Amino acid sequence: MTIKSTKILFLPFLNIPSGHHQVADSLMYEIELNEPRIKCEKAEILSYSYGKLEALVSGIYLKWIHLFPHLYNWIYQQSVYKNIEQHKKFRLYELLFLAQMKQLINEKQPDCVICTHALPSYMLNVMKEKGIINIPVINVYTDFFIHRFWGTNHIDFHFVSSPNMKELLEKKGIPEERIWFTGIPVHHEIKPDRKPVMKHHSSCLSIMVTGGNLGVGAMEDLLNNIKTSGKIKFYVLCGKNNLLYRKLQRLNNTNIIPLKYITCRKEMNELYDSIDGILTKPGGVTISECLRKRKPTFIYHALPGQEVINLDQLQQLGVVFYLSDWRDIESQLFTFFDNNEHLVEMNSSLESYHRQLVDKRISELIQQIL
Repeated sequence: MTIKSTKILFLPFLNIPSGHHQVADSLMYEIELNEPRIKCEKAEILSYSYGKLEALVSGIYLKWIHLFPHLYNWIYQQSVYKNIEQHKKFRLYELLFLAQMKQLINEKQPDCVICTHALPSYMLNVMKEKGIINIPVINVYTDFFIHRFWGTNHIDFHFVSSPNMKELLEKKGIPEERIWFTGIPVHHEIKPDRKPVMKHHSSCLSIMVTGGNLGVGAMEDLLNNIKTSGKIKFYVLCGKNNLLYRKLQRLNNTNIIPLKYITCRKEMNELYDSIDGILTKPGGVTISECLRKRKPTFIYHALPGQEVINLDQLQQLGVVFYLSDWRDIESQLFTFFDNNEHLVEMNSSLESYHRQLVDKRISELIQQIL
């Protein structure tokens, strides 16, 4: 007798390497590793609907953020984050994607759909509201906030990453039992570390610097401002920014060590274990990995839109430090590690955050739903 397999469809958006894809890929790998009868597939609705137009949209999106950051941030705030408790209809997106989403679901015939981006979540929420589908749909949020584009009321389960998100959903009328505080999923090879942040007794610190795997952001400007004394080794993840990697190599500075894009999560876990702290921007997955490893996290820059809001939410949680002044980065880092009050506050905030997380892996929760 053949046992019927269960099919889960994952829906990120755009094909640029982003947290939406990282989260989907991590969950797909872990689910299939632990439960062979479950088959996972990933689809991207823009390329499915309009083919090569997706590459053009992705390119414009990245250039827009880089060239007009303030305009992007204003439009983002106005369109999806203002009055977030109020319901909003996005008719244009329904016109562009609703029929294609129906076709995709009919074609793939999944037993469950997991959304790691707001656009597919919104479309499926509309479809469930109209009674077009009745399979379970799960929102796995990849930031530390929920904006108005996410479908919520007719989505079956919500995997959130902050208490404020849970509170917002409850205000929208979502029953508590449909909201799970899971944190943003990370790859299972990023092993949890339960040791508290300790006062640093060594004369040298090891700090990882990252700006996202596309190399987008102000990382290069930051590095130009760092005056290295030899007391800190900066391990710079250049992502796919080969130009930055070559520039840093040419500097021939023994205190600034450039690293190419690390695809192996086990290798990434070892790097986390070897460092004292992280200089980064507030991307959801990167911060979630830092939280999992309980590493002191210092924010040097936030991209417009999602990251600006993430930074605000993370500061409220007390789990990051924002370095707005780049004039003496080394001194600020040493001051943190030598200040017992800072260490106590960070350990308390990290402990509070971890205490609220559900005591199950996300892949287990998904299997429970199925």
